[in-house]
Amino acid sequence: MGSEGPQSVTIHVTGFKKFHGVSENPTETIVSNLEEYMKRKGMPKGVILGSCSILETAGQGAILPLLQTLQIATNSKDSESSNPGRVIWLHFGVNSGATRFAIEHQAVNEATFRCPDEMGWKPQKVPIIPSDGGITRARQTTLPVEEITKALLSKGYEVMTSDDAGRFVCNYVYYHSLRFAEQNENKSLFVHVPLFLTINEEIQMQFAASLLEVLASLY
Repeated sequence: MGSEGPQSVTIHVTGFKKFHGVSENPTETIVSNLEEYMKRKGMPKGVILGSCSILETAGQGAILPLLQTLQIATNSKDSESSNPGRVIWLHFGVNSGATRFAIEHQAVNEATFRCPDEMGWKPQKVPIIPSDGGITRARQTTLPVEEITKALLSKGYEVMTSDDAGRFVCNYVYYHSLRFAEQNENKSLFVHVPLFLTINEEIQMQFAASLLEVLASLY
């Protein structure tokens, strides 16, 4: 017998700590407070909020804990094989010059950091995963970016789609996550947010909650 009704969606969320030029990263606040915020607001139907992790804004510093989190969650899903549900990896990063939220369509296999990361690494035109090929290789999310954006626009948010996640740690993490998601039949999505000076904290928390709801409805 098949399971009754639609399967739930487990959404694992990450943000970043501070980095050069951004002493207070809004994504650290969003992700740190998301679980409590959703308890007060009420979780959207069909959504399970999985892990909420804050990553170092550093290529190597972020990847090890990210992959550990991905693997632990994947193993946990496998152990509940009677109803594994669906899994989305949702990553938030800040674009300090942005005035809108940006739903990122893809990541590129290139690390070219404009400044050293928080561990002092400043790669230039280096493949993120050499076995994937050259620095022009791109990986796309399998989630419907255009539909997600339209749904969030209809809720009144300033949001756009983007095909360029930069070449800094955000892109670095997204590329690894997209690769892992493909290998494990999960979904991955990266969202860039503005600073709180541009869009205040409360609206950004509302946006994060709305995004969870939209993802559940479209997956």
